[in-house]
Amino acid sequence: MIVKKIILIVSLSLICISALSAGDTASFVDLGFSQDGRTYMFGQFGVQEGTLKPWAELYIVDVGRNNFVPNGRISRTHNTPITAGQDGSGILYQLMTENSSFASRHGVNYQNQGLPLYISRDEAPPPHGEIIDFRDFVSGNTYKARLVSNVEGVAANTRSSFYINLECRTKDGQLKNYTVGTPQLRRPGITTYNIKRVLINTGGNSLIFVIEMKRIAQNGFDIRYMVEAVRL
Repeated sequence: MIVKKIILIVSLSLICISALSAGDTASFVDLGFSQDGRTYMFGQFGVQEGTLKPWAELYIVDVGRNNFVPNGRISRTHNTPITAGQDGSGILYQLMTENSSFASRHGVNYQNQGLPLYISRDEAPPPHGEIIDFRDFVSGNTYKARLVSNVEGVAANTRSSFYINLECRTKDGQLKNYTVGTPQLRRPGITTYNIKRVLINTGGNSLIFVIEMKRIAQNGFDIRYMVEAVRL
């Protein structure tokens, strides 16, 4: 029995080392909207490759401007590594506790999380130019979205940008088109963008695209998240 336990521990350790060698992967956390849907808060956390130090980040977004509110970003990296069995989420909870006024200052309610309209199960992004379809069953609106990316350079010289073409057809047949994102913003080291979730507030007038980004790391790629927001 003891031998089996030792083998299991060694196997899990090898799996963790193998995963970390490909870079570290963040976990996305939906932290909710303000009551009027004009601000949205999210977080992400993970464990650094190599050092095994946990890190966390909090963000509050002005949905109408599709940008962070003033001083809307907080981050922390712990000074000691995680121990076996931990996933690094503790540093996120600590960051939220120490900055409790961060959410309340902008009216964010943790109970007012986004309603999922679309969740991607694919590890890789869809083929370039592919359209995703989803529907808001509450309002009856249907949506089509296409992520358009531009990647230039290789390795350390990689720079990229993207935007989303969004089409909304209302219940009464009215067609609305939006361009979501900042195509002129060139991000260093990002090679791939993928829409992982689409969320909407309970009022049905604020849409959030959760974007997974693959970033060049020392031994592979890190996975990070960002959001693009649009006021409908």
